[in-house]
Amino acid sequence: MAPNSSATRPKAELDLADQLGHELVRLVRLINKAKSQVSKQGPDGIERAAYAILFTLIHEGPQRTSRLAESLHSEISTISRQSSSLVQHGLVERQADPEDGRACLLAPTAEGMRVFEENRKKRNQWLAEVLGDWTEGEIQALNRLFGRLNTGIENHSPQLADAQASPAAPAKGANA
Repeated sequence: MAPNSSATRPKAELDLADQLGHELVRLVRLINKAKSQVSKQGPDGIERAAYAILFTLIHEGPQRTSRLAESLHSEISTISRQSSSLVQHGLVERQADPEDGRACLLAPTAEGMRVFEENRKKRNQWLAEVLGDWTEGEIQALNRLFGRLNTGIENHSPQLADAQASPAAPAKGANA
């Protein structure tokens, strides 16, 4: 994460940035530990990593395997293996690519949408429990500030932005 400018920031700003950096590293570690407590395979027999494919297909629409690999910064062989598992479990289906009949697109099925929503609800329940002693105003402030931080990162480093990123909150049922 090289800075885009060589300008030196005031020490007070750098100290605050260091504190934030520490808390962000702590957050990522805690999230990774929480994820690892969930078995490598979910109750439906799907690898947890495969849910990233399902998430992407739900939020960005049907895609070719090559586009998914690019979007998820993964090897095509990994995406192919995980998407095959999703297809076998009925969560994703292969569709003819309307632009090139020789190629296929992967798209979520109704069952894939249901499983995705079930997992999203579990995540939301966990977050609501974690934030149980926070006020509604504090949670709204956290959401606003996280949104602002994400937008700032995307504006500062556009190559990091998601294709479907939006500064506004996603519609109910459309977030992950």
